Amino acid sequence: MNHAGTRTIETKRLILRKFTSEDAENMYKNWAGDEEVTRYLTWPAHADVTMSKSIIGLWIKETKLLKNYQWCIELKDIKEAIGSIGVVHMNEKIEAVEIGYCIGKEFWNRGLMTEALNAVIHFFFTEVGVIQIQARHDINNPASGKVMIKCGLKFEGILPQSATNNTGICDLACYTILRDDFLNKGSDCNC
Repeated sequence: MNHAGTRTIETKRLILRKFTSEDAENMYKNWAGDEEVTRYLTWPAHADVTMSKSIIGLWIKETKLLKNYQWCIELKDIKEAIGSIGVVHMNEKIEAVEIGYCIGKEFWNRGLMTEALNAVIHFFFTEVGVIQIQARHDINNPASGKVMIKCGLKFEGILPQSATNNTGICDLACYTILRDDFLNKGSDCNC
């Protein structure tokens, strides 16, 4: 893999970029402080903006590493951070990354996360040279799976009682897309 770090990626409606300390208020307001948004995630809703500031502080330090990929999703129209997308697991031996994402509920059902995930998939296959991209979701959160399918990931199966999140022990639906399949079908990404 040709690690490139968290580079800025622009799409029709979004700017995917590194987090800055100025994003903490919007992170807390738009997604991290909302228990409905974090319900199926592995981290709890932030109790206050101080938690958001702390997490962003860690992400800023980690962006110096070329193997780190953590994007702030900024909506161009309002110039605010509305979510995050990044690598939650990397396996360099098989040149694979697992992507995780989160977006504020005010921005659900507008195709924004699909747009962000498409851009990140395109980046990893064409810039970093990964062979496989993976994603997983709690089976009780089918909206996340719909995003994965719209981006060309294929459903691979369910891992029963294989993870925990804010709802407890959960079953995970697993998806993958291979670079060859992505490049052969062409990309509808507006990158």
